[in-house]
Amino acid sequence: MKEKRMMYDINEQPPLGKWIVLALQHVFAMFGATILVPILVNAAAGETVLTIPVALVTSGIGTLIYILCTKGKSPVYLGSSFAFITPIAAAYLKGGISGAMTGVMAVGIVYIIVALVIKLVGKNWLDKILPPVVIGPMIMIIGLGLAPSAISQIGLSGTQFDWKILIVALVSFIVTAVVMTRAKGFLKIIPFLVGIVSGYIVAVCLGMIDFTPVKDASWFSIPAFVIPFKDYALNFGALVTILPIALVTLCEHIGDHTSLSNIIGKDLIKDPGLDRTLLGDGIATFVAGALGGPANTTYGENTSVVGMTKVASVKVIGLAAIFAIIIGFLGKFTSLVGTIPNPVLGGVSLLLYGFIAVNGLKVLIKNQVNFEDSKNVVVASSMLVLGLGGAAISIISGDFSLTISGMSLASIVGIILNLCLPNDRDALVVEVDSKKISTPKVDVEVKVTKKVPAKKTTSKKSSTKKTTSTSKKTTAKKTSKSSTKKAKK
Repeated sequence: MKEKRMMYDINEQPPLGKWIVLALQHVFAMFGATILVPILVNAAAGETVLTIPVALVTSGIGTLIYILCTKGKSPVYLGSSFAFITPIAAAYLKGGISGAMTGVMAVGIVYIIVALVIKLVGKNWLDKILPPVVIGPMIMIIGLGLAPSAISQIGLSGTQFDWKILIVALVSFIVTAVVMTRAKGFLKIIPFLVGIVSGYIVAVCLGMIDFTPVKDASWFSIPAFVIPFKDYALNFGALVTILPIALVTLCEHIGDHTSLSNIIGKDLIKDPGLDRTLLGDGIATFVAGALGGPANTTYGENTSVVGMTKVASVKVIGLAAIFAIIIGFLGKFTSLVGTIPNPVLGGVSLLLYGFIAVNGLKVLIKNQVNFEDSKNVVVASSMLVLGLGGAAISIISGDFSLTISGMSLASIVGIILNLCLPNDRDALVVEVDSKKISTPKVDVEVKVTKKVPAKKTTSKKSSTKKTTSTSKKTTAKKTSKSSTKKAKK
């Protein structure tokens, strides 16, 4: 944990030129997922609930808030959370924009409350609820759960084959992989940016880009912020639709920070502390809701960028956040970045999402989770199957509706199983048996020494005085005296 693993560590700043390029790489890494959340929420609701510029601005503001709360000790980028896509759409249909945004702000308050509880009573209760055997599979589900999205983007999900899509995706993937493994110097730490640019150029050459939205967009535009008490009154009617998802994103938060801790060689759960990281995430989510944006979460894509590029500089993350805010106000640039085709993002995401899953595996290995213990096998296997198999439970009663699926369901089941199931008794029996076997051996040695004649016993005891403890020396002296008295008699 003490050796330097990063090319640029948490408190280090690259030279100006590299600093800008590395920050832009983080922006591109988070851009696809950040703009996708508003698109999917609007599609689910059938109306415009969220906008891309507001999502970009709130992700940047949220990241800067997080950096302040953690005192610049954690290289995390906050972006729009996929876990809230369906709940926000459902809350909007139930209570309009006021119901959706009130729910998002309430989630932020839940984070803040949990952070204060951890500050006051510690996090031991969380360690019992979320041990490595639960967190490891959770991280794996985050990465592998996103895999279908990457496969769909590169056109290999069973739809009609398009050779242009496959070529663009292959170029993005291969260039990123080659730069990551073979490049030297500065190129080696910007593989995703190089891969995205290469794939984009190929897409332009193949006529896959429509620049009409860029021409029609204005150079500068103010995002369509939605402010409480100005644009709407608070509405608590849809809280029950959104609040339960806070448990899922809480688990995701801990999982991502555990994963990042393994990558950078510093325990972020202890320093800056889970109370500070959750506080930053909570305030960021509250502010996002207050501006009309989606709930924030720690971004696995940006964690992957840190791990693969070995650049953990918080100043790089901070500059990326500033760029995201600026881009939200630049209509043409937002439109230009929005023209990046799915195959380009999909080719890069093959590596990003896989890297997240591998980090979950690393958590299990580093913490030496014993899979000879049947309990651990049951917990991990149940979580993986439920999280990746599309399992869902819907609870509907009058106006109340709640759907628990995917990672949410897997997390809840994993926590319950870990708390309720006993440890494997076979392992304990083996330990007890080994102790029982070793004890008689000591007794036999003692009996043998008692049967040896007095002279030999004395000589043996004198030769072992240097290597035995003080208590044994005292015992040896008493035994030699008693044997001498017997000899005289």
